[in-house]
Amino acid sequence: MRVISGTAKSLPLKTVKGMGTRPTTDRIKETLFNMLNPRLPGCRFLDLFAGSGGIGIEALSRGAQFACFVESGREAYGVITENLKFTRLSNRGRVVKSDVFAFLQRQAEEPFDVVFMDPPYDHQYERRALEYLTEYGWLRENSLIVTEASLQTDFSYVQALGLEVVRIKKYKTNLHIFLKPEERQAKGTV
Repeated sequence: MRVISGTAKSLPLKTVKGMGTRPTTDRIKETLFNMLNPRLPGCRFLDLFAGSGGIGIEALSRGAQFACFVESGREAYGVITENLKFTRLSNRGRVVKSDVFAFLQRQAEEPFDVVFMDPPYDHQYERRALEYLTEYGWLRENSLIVTEASLQTDFSYVQALGLEVVRIKKYKTNLHIFLKPEERQAKGTV
């Protein structure tokens, strides 16, 4: 796994040993970031279920102002910290060792422009995380949420959370679904 583009281009990243995490392949990461590039310069990026931190580090390398990595695994926390130091991006990143749901169940100090999450597949963690993101002030009106999930994952509930689907990009075994807060209707108009 490596950084594909930006200030840390071509630098190799460490990964967590074992089958507990699924690092996003370079090809899928490149496709994802081709879609995200216009939003990255100067943005605040939240990487949930961060694994080795490859997605958030790619965002920083491509111009994100700040990235917060949330990961509960001790080894993964260490790997993200090492990867940030190696890529010289530590000054713009924060690594939080926490259960994602515990982290999201508190009021956000400042919302994020882009949120990426790659939870374990087929446990419906996406729904719970999306509920907390919308409930506790983690999003701006124009924030973008990208969720990596299995092809079978049901997202039919997102409108009830005040989110709308912007795009779905399917791959062989998984997908990225792009969501944003629904536009609020102007108050007091008939």
